[in-house]
Amino acid sequence: TRRGAQAVHFVETALEPGSAVLLSLDWERRFDHMQQHSGQHLITAMAERMFGFKTTSWELGRQQSVIELDTPSMTTEQMEALEQSVNEKIRERIPVTVRELAADDSEVETVRSRGLPGDHTGPVRVVDIEGIDSNMCCGTHVSNLSDLQVIKLLCTEKGKKNKTNLVFLAGNRVLKSVEQSHRTEKTLTSLLKNGPGEHVEAVKRLQSWLRKADCLLPWLFTCPCRKEGDSEFMNIIANEIGKEDTLLFLTVGDEKEAGLFLLAGSVEAVENLGPRVAELLEGKGAGKRGRYQGKATKMSRRGEVQALLQEFISQQRDEA
Repeated sequence: TRRGAQAVHFVETALEPGSAVLLSLDWERRFDHMQQHSGQHLITAMAERMFGFKTTSWELGRQQSVIELDTPSMTTEQMEALEQSVNEKIRERIPVTVRELAADDSEVETVRSRGLPGDHTGPVRVVDIEGIDSNMCCGTHVSNLSDLQVIKLLCTEKGKKNKTNLVFLAGNRVLKSVEQSHRTEKTLTSLLKNGPGEHVEAVKRLQSWLRKADCLLPWLFTCPCRKEGDSEFMNIIANEIGKEDTLLFLTVGDEKEAGLFLLAGSVEAVENLGPRVAELLEGKGAGKRGRYQGKATKMSRRGEVQALLQEFISQQRDEA
């Protein structure tokens, strides 16, 4: 932190006055802060130049950073244009320099600033992005915009008092975000059994089935036969529904050929119905703890299974 013109370091134990110490710099953290801070200066300058949006504050977060803009809204087109512009400046390899001005220098009045702190003493530190911006700042910065590598504007959020919060990543944080997104994409591909371009539709189908299940609970839920999928896919759906008082019947595979089936519900119901379902589908299966699953050779007899299950549910409701 800072007290007046002095930088203050916090240590875990007291130091003897006059002691020689070795300072170890966390360069990865320092460079990350340099990238985010210089990125903020660039975004701030270009947002004001292009759209007249002034920056009123900003926050360097651990995962993402946020710039508060003095505008009630920012369109998607404006955000895309701003992102394109700042990355063009990065590719131009524009120098970033630091200089100090005397507090009474007339040039101080021409530098972008939110005002000097009340305890400020000594020269005024100015960070210049050549031909783009001059700004009072005591922070750490890169020496060239090319060191930013890339800037990604993620989204805008409603701020306070007619302000807009612009969320962004700069430099290595963009690469880390891409890597995380790729890992998530690979996991979803494995779970949903389809490609990245089909993830959204697959999730929508799952949500639709779950909404249908909520409407039918606590009785019977079946879903349309899917050609794609496996036992893991069916168990994911069963886990999401996760209610023993619901009788769940799922299948995957071609209705004209062989496939897989899963029956889930109360232990008593599944023990009673599981073997009968396998028999109707001319298949084999096994079960434990309220789930019975196996292979079927006559997927075309799904309708008979549903009739059996519906009859069972009706009897249970009549006896209740």
